[in-house]
Amino acid sequence: MENSLQFDLFGGELEDKQKPLSRSLKSTRSGTFTDNMRLPIHRWFRYSAGFSAEWVEELLREFSSTSKPAILDPFAGSGTTLLAAEKAGCTAYGYESHPFVSRIAGGKLLWHVDEHSFLDLAIAFLNQAKSAKPASQNPPPELLAKCYTGETLQKLFVLRDQYIEQVGEAREWTLVWLAITAILRPCSHVGTAQWQYVLPNKRKAGSLDPFDAFEAKISEMAADMAQAKRAGYGRTATMYAHDARDIAPIPVNSVDLVVTSPPYPNNYDYADATRLEMTFWGEVSSWGDLQDTVRKFIIRSCSQHSAAEKLNLDVLLEEPAVAVIRQELAEVCNQLAEIRLTKGGKKTYHTMIAAYFADLSRVFLALRPVCREHSKICFVIGNSAPYGIYVPVEEWLGRLAVAAGFREFSFEKLRDRNVKWKNRKHRIPLHEGRLWIKG
Repeated sequence: MENSLQFDLFGGELEDKQKPLSRSLKSTRSGTFTDNMRLPIHRWFRYSAGFSAEWVEELLREFSSTSKPAILDPFAGSGTTLLAAEKAGCTAYGYESHPFVSRIAGGKLLWHVDEHSFLDLAIAFLNQAKSAKPASQNPPPELLAKCYTGETLQKLFVLRDQYIEQVGEAREWTLVWLAITAILRPCSHVGTAQWQYVLPNKRKAGSLDPFDAFEAKISEMAADMAQAKRAGYGRTATMYAHDARDIAPIPVNSVDLVVTSPPYPNNYDYADATRLEMTFWGEVSSWGDLQDTVRKFIIRSCSQHSAAEKLNLDVLLEEPAVAVIRQELAEVCNQLAEIRLTKGGKKTYHTMIAAYFADLSRVFLALRPVCREHSKICFVIGNSAPYGIYVPVEEWLGRLAVAAGFREFSFEKLRDRNVKWKNRKHRIPLHEGRLWIKG
């Protein structure tokens, strides 16, 4: 094992996997996380809700022709913007209110820990896990029982239990936790989907042995840590477990550039995105636990969230911060309120949409004091059409930003959406792009 790790750490194969994309391709793919899985550190955990790190790097190079900007990502996710900023040597701040995802980002930002110390600890940990006797287990949670064979689950539980037993204060232990977390989906034989939902009724062509997967992951992480140091990454980013709707924890007039991708109002349940991992670590025991453990901390962008909070449309529409779009917002939400009564699921899209824009208005109000006078904001965002009712997301967000004190906005379309799936219940053309806002 030691020899293979040394080869992976200091061998020359890594560079071949990281050939840069062309400028035009980077631009059209800037709204997708997929290419990040080719990049050091970014690839440690596949969190689908993100955008291209190479595009952020390019943006920082263009922005920093005279001086390096201070950058903020108020929806930092698993750390894409922060890592790109550290590669560029720019001061960066990140907020993430999803507790589990914030922890993942914090782990990635520990790339500067000595890779040899990490490997020594991780190898010793794995060897001890291999020789440990499986603890007697109660019946596993239903989700885990559906996602793993008995043998695979037993090995994963050994890794988990050994981590809980051995964990100390050294930062290397956070990286061990991240490595275990990162192998959970590759070790499952069921569909875990490009978007993070788990599909127990689908089967993969193959799955990994947990011990082998952990060995490969720590080798990859150590190699990336060494490469980041050789490339001169700076330790310039600070991560906050913070809600972007609240008063900012960073100094006033401290930010030159905001680059982020907020949740889209497309009914994707970001709380459910890490339910497999949170179930494995015992942080939730069922889907119903997600409201109190995750959803209440994040932007209201899915009907599961708005239904759980039993939101009142009239109250949402009366919020002062949405005054500039109130009339159009009310028309759309009232249409949704009527249409839902004709649908079997009766999804609460009407309150979800109202709550979403109320939340984003609060985000802009929180951003205004920390952004300098000539700052720029870039939101990678997509529009929406729940139940076939079109919602002009970028237009309304731009107007909310101006109402919060920013000067002007424009939209740059990147790609069409809702064109691949033949089983869609509506045919409203949608798109994704970059909303640019000037301070």
